[in-house]
Amino acid sequence: MKFTKITTALAAGVLAMTSASVAFATETLKFAHVYEIGSPYHKNAEWAAEEIAKLTDGRVEMKVFPASSLGKEVEINEGLGIGAVDVIYTGPSFVERYYGPIAISDYPFIMRGFDHWESYRESELFAELSEGYHEATGNQVLGLVYYGQRHVTSNVPILVPEDMKGLKIRVPNSPLMLMFPNAVGANPTPMAFSEVYLALQQGVVDAQENPLPTIQFKKFYEVQSNINLTGHILNSLLIIASDDALERVGEDESIVRAVLQEAAQKSSDEIYQAETDLITWFRDQGITVNEVDKAPFQAAVEPLLTGDGVPYTLDHYKRLGEL
Repeated sequence: MKFTKITTALAAGVLAMTSASVAFATETLKFAHVYEIGSPYHKNAEWAAEEIAKLTDGRVEMKVFPASSLGKEVEINEGLGIGAVDVIYTGPSFVERYYGPIAISDYPFIMRGFDHWESYRESELFAELSEGYHEATGNQVLGLVYYGQRHVTSNVPILVPEDMKGLKIRVPNSPLMLMFPNAVGANPTPMAFSEVYLALQQGVVDAQENPLPTIQFKKFYEVQSNINLTGHILNSLLIIASDDALERVGEDESIVRAVLQEAAQKSSDEIYQAETDLITWFRDQGITVNEVDKAPFQAAVEPLLTGDGVPYTLDHYKRLGEL
């Protein structure tokens, strides 16, 4: 009888300790991206991590891994599917291989500017494409981040399409990024983001293309003398989480979603403002910033936007144009 009482008491104690452990368990999410710690994307991801921890009373911890520390862009996309990472920033061009139509916003000259981008972000079209991506992958789009208009940097002025003939230009390792350089006769060279600075410095490539804020925080202006305002692509980033990660946070999913959407808005506002301010800043650094007539570049690309090789439908194209 005495033994039974002791056993019962021990069992009750273990149960209480187990319940307490469950009550105070922390779910950890790995947020991976390829951007530097000084970029708005990383700073706002860190802000989101702090906010999520605070609003969930520590039940959800989000650890942010910047600068390709958990893999390059292709690898972190793959990592979502195998549970190596839980949340990522990635470009629509990189998810094209999983669900093509969602890449439409990254195609050359298809977005008219920041206001058009905002309309797309809030549109039924974006919601439909996000759901299509979810059905194809089991990963969910939680936010759209403004990345900016891409411009070509080089060591010579680029003012007309003919100036790009034969130019060895680094592009991200995604199919749609080949359209613009191919249309103007350049020699596109896919390369990981982390390798670009050294490749420019050593002359492995002659040029690269990125938005002004990226050119600044990656310091490409240190190894390129000209910024040519081609504005050939208006880029976005997607914030994506796996279904598994969202299921693991349980009732805190709504908090995670809301905070990451707010982080997306903060980054978007900062990048848009930076685009406005940076032309003067670059010129103050002694960099030649060339104004470019976009019309000839756009004319070279336009026939390809409704050709056989695009992953979106003509209906998608028309609906985006009408926003």
